Amino acid sequence: MFARFQSLIRDYFGFSQKESRGFVVLLLLTGFCLLIPFVYRFLADRNPVDTSATDQRKLDSLVALMRTEAAARPAYADRADNGKTTAERFSEPKLFAFDPNTVSVAGWQQLGLPRWMAERIEKYRSKGGQFRKKEDLLRIYDFPPDLYDQLEPYITLKDAPSSNRVSPDRYGPTKPYEASAPYSNRERPSYPERPAKPALQPFDINTADTSQLIALKGIGSTLAGRIVKYRDGLGGFISVEQFRDVYGLDSLALAELQTFGQIRSGVRKIPVNTASAEELDRHPFLSRRQAQLIVSYREQHGAYTSAESLKPIRILDARTIEKITPYLEF
Repeated sequence: MFARFQSLIRDYFGFSQKESRGFVVLLLLTGFCLLIPFVYRFLADRNPVDTSATDQRKLDSLVALMRTEAAARPAYADRADNGKTTAERFSEPKLFAFDPNTVSVAGWQQLGLPRWMAERIEKYRSKGGQFRKKEDLLRIYDFPPDLYDQLEPYITLKDAPSSNRVSPDRYGPTKPYEASAPYSNRERPSYPERPAKPALQPFDINTADTSQLIALKGIGSTLAGRIVKYRDGLGGFISVEQFRDVYGLDSLALAELQTFGQIRSGVRKIPVNTASAEELDRHPFLSRRQAQLIVSYREQHGAYTSAESLKPIRILDARTIEKITPYLEF
């Protein structure tokens, strides 16, 4: 019978003997796969296991646990969390009094800051940055102003430790040491007075070294080196507003720098018509791509005569041209 069925397939489809045998095997496998669900339903036990009693016990225990937690929870907490989802309650900041100079990364996160912002503040402090007044928090790049308004009442900055020395006048006219003093006021030894610190004088910020910068309040060796490095990269400061671009300066250091750091000398200019792309790329205001396009445009259209001749370069916007012009020599 199998041979006859195989011959019929060969005659109808024009298969060879080998192809017809494979076709028959494929049909058998297909039929077997189609029958598997029916055989399984027929052989499987149709009586499901009754788990209703077990499930009911679990539900009862959960209900009892929820009632216990609800009874232990204060009534005001329910009113405060009314209408909020569980995710919203856990994501809300937990406000507490804190010192921004000492609070940890985990503490910042409890106050509502994302982890990347908390790590940025920690990095700022590790490099010598300090918060001397509450508004210094807003100097952290991307610090949300609305969150600052919420945290401002909880910020507690510690004052500089006061001297523990007691002034003799504190005891009034009767001083406790006078009764037991072995000598009179005329016989008391006199100590040489400390020489007064020389008053700081304004200096030229474009020629100052790190020692002059370290003498200012709020500026240590790290910040002083960073200011000098940024100044040398620019070629010199043209405005005191550029001090704000130095990373890590808090309000105290910035105020000191603006008071004593005067701009008395000119800046170092780059000859834009002869400079290479590498020389232009060293300036902080220009990227490598912009420097290459400046050189390419100059080679194609000739020398630049003024800042206006830079405007056809589309990659240079008006703000970039305004910032870089004082540092270019035409």
